[in-house]
Amino acid sequence: MNGVELFLLGRVLMKIGEEAMPVEGIGEHSTSVRTVLIVVSDLRGHPGTTVGEIAARTGLPQSAVSAAVARLRTAGAVLADTDPRDRRRTIIREAPETSDRVTRVRDTPVDDALAAALDTDDREHVREVVEALEKLADRLLPGLHR
Repeated sequence: MNGVELFLLGRVLMKIGEEAMPVEGIGEHSTSVRTVLIVVSDLRGHPGTTVGEIAARTGLPQSAVSAAVARLRTAGAVLADTDPRDRRRTIIREAPETSDRVTRVRDTPVDDALAAALDTDDREHVREVVEALEKLADRLLPGLHR
């Protein structure tokens, strides 16, 4: 495998992950699931941050980060508090409690989206691929909690 193949595989896996996300009941949003997940990922690595700082680190437009933060606040995944040192700034952090929405997203398996991407009804084949992905995740994302 070379860098191009790895990059393309990553894009395919992102699309499968997006397809696996439950979206019923969340209504229309101007921000994609991908943008929200990029913001969540950055926030985990930089707790107590601002929209501007997330935008600078991720390369996302500040308006997209603001929309993602608003979506995450609605889902109960993040809290936003006024910075006591500079009341013009808003500090964003993960919510201490896991919301029902976050629990539902985390508990939704990728099996159906993966089966569709693999164009198979063979559950054993899907299970094998899921196991391989879990092993890869354990190696590359050791802090990921499942």
